[in-house]
Amino acid sequence: MEGASFGAGRAGGAIDPVDFLKQPQTILRVITWIFSIVVFGSIVNECYVNTDSQNPELLCVFNENESACSYGIAVGIIAFFGCIFFFIVDLHFQQISSVKDRKRAVLLDLGFSGFLSFLWFVAFCFLANQWQRTTMSKGVSQGADAARAAIAFSFFSIIVWVALAVKALQRYRLGTDMSLFATDQFATDPNAPYPGYPTGSGIESTETYQSPPFTETLDTNPKGYQVPAY
Repeated sequence: MEGASFGAGRAGGAIDPVDFLKQPQTILRVITWIFSIVVFGSIVNECYVNTDSQNPELLCVFNENESACSYGIAVGIIAFFGCIFFFIVDLHFQQISSVKDRKRAVLLDLGFSGFLSFLWFVAFCFLANQWQRTTMSKGVSQGADAARAAIAFSFFSIIVWVALAVKALQRYRLGTDMSLFATDQFATDPNAPYPGYPTGSGIESTETYQSPPFTETLDTNPKGYQVPAY
């Protein structure tokens, strides 16, 4: 029973690459991986511009706030490597035979997905707020499309990471139910033998038998009869 829990089959089973890629969780990871590339790629490549032709220094297009660009890049990179890590975990998840290890992996996925949902929410609010305060100029207009793309895909990333958190929560609940079933049905010690029917020693005791109900006591000297003397 330990091999079939937390939404995966028994440990050691063959992995079908086609079925794995068709799983909703795998598709969501690929989508959010692409979104993270769009966000930090847009900021790095096009969101640093020259707002003044006389000043060669590159400034962040989001209201010249370096923190806004740095935060967007940091969250995008974290999401990028996080997607790769959990993609590998999902690929080898069925090979994990221990229920406790599967539970830790699912809880880690749940916590990370919830944490990234919060980070993307902050990123969306931060970038959108700074973009509203940005004064449009010739230099800013060059990176306007990239800035809007970073804001839009930050918002889309919130939705996808929330969906991943929900999927992880469903796997955790499923695994918890199956673990409880296994705990109730089987002994806690895997080496403990199953209780069987009580068996006798193979020798039946004669003490269990009673004397026959209809027995006549033979009197060696019945009344009224005397042994003749010769």
